[in-house]
Amino acid sequence: MKTMTVAEFKARFSEALDAVRRGESIAVTYGRSKRTVAVFQPPARGKKKPRPVGLLDGKISFEVGSDFEMDDSELFNH
Repeated sequence: MKTMTVAEFKARFSEALDAVRRGESIAVTYGRSKRTVAVFQPPARGKKKPRPVGLLDGKISFEVGSDFEMDDSELFNH
């Protein structure tokens, strides 16, 4: 992993971006202690798993009672 200070990263942003496009990771450091504040890396490759429709999909259900008397305008205006 390549390391650059914030000033160096700002001055050589295009070069850093090209390096990330080639697959390299770049750590950006800050201050006298050269603490890492960010890491720039290419996006993960490979197939992504399909996202579920909802976190509770298939785990819960609900039923509206027959005595429920609220129309859409009342629901959305409150």
